[in-house]
Amino acid sequence: MSLPSKNAQTIAHVLIEALPYIRRFQGKTMVIKYGGNAMVDAALKQGFARDVVMMKLVGINPVIVHGGGPQIGSLLQRLGKVSEFVQGMRVTDAETMDVVEMVLGGLVNKEIVNFINQHGGSAVGLTGKDGNLIRARKMLLKRDAPELQAPEIIDIGHVGEVEHIDPAIVTMLVNSNFIPVIAPIGVGEDGRSYNINADLVAGKMAEVLKAEKLLLLTNTAGLLDAQEQLISELDVDRVRSLIDTGVISGGMLPKVGCAIAAVRSGVKTAHIIDGRVEHAVMLDLFTDTGVGTLIRAR
Repeated sequence: MSLPSKNAQTIAHVLIEALPYIRRFQGKTMVIKYGGNAMVDAALKQGFARDVVMMKLVGINPVIVHGGGPQIGSLLQRLGKVSEFVQGMRVTDAETMDVVEMVLGGLVNKEIVNFINQHGGSAVGLTGKDGNLIRARKMLLKRDAPELQAPEIIDIGHVGEVEHIDPAIVTMLVNSNFIPVIAPIGVGEDGRSYNINADLVAGKMAEVLKAEKLLLLTNTAGLLDAQEQLISELDVDRVRSLIDTGVISGGMLPKVGCAIAAVRSGVKTAHIIDGRVEHAVMLDLFTDTGVGTLIRAR
């Protein structure tokens, strides 16, 4: 009888390492914010779809919230419309909002659904308009400067923030063995559509669903310290310290902010993980080391 190959032994070791995590997370909800390179690289898109299907097959309930900024920008450019940003937010007039809905609620959402279904899952695409899922309110930005007597209020159009989430339709889908895939478009009391930051929607969704974990896919290795070394785990107090000292800044602030809000609202842990790594979701959930930074309340 021949001895198993080294590769076979490695596979067996990985499966054994995953077993306690599968047991721990069975029946739990995981909210995943899907964006960055993982959404544009062909191999990563396929890998993410397989990861999500695997989660469902072992009894975990994935709920996906996706972005799509680069895809929106690309279509606007093809239409000859210049993208304008204020404080990192896309100025969204009525015409741009039509493009946002077309891209997020149509092209991007249905591509993700299709990939998951091709790999044996049962995904259903939603926007915040479906089942009154996401009630939004207009976001108004403030600009403060020494020459101003009072802060300037800036209206950037159809850009919103989450006012309320009614998770009934998501819960129904999860309980019926479907995988919800949510585009971050909300509707206001006036019936207008609003484009909402996908990180913020994912964080609020995790809070409302009382999720076990919030996973935020990024184009970075995770949170880095002052020496630019990866921090594998930290609590909210240390995160605040890193923000106050400027170690965490720029585009990472919204992600960290929604992660803090989520764990303070009862989500067990939030994870900022490297979406550039193939099968990053599986590695983070089912191995001892993970591929990013874990944030906990304390």
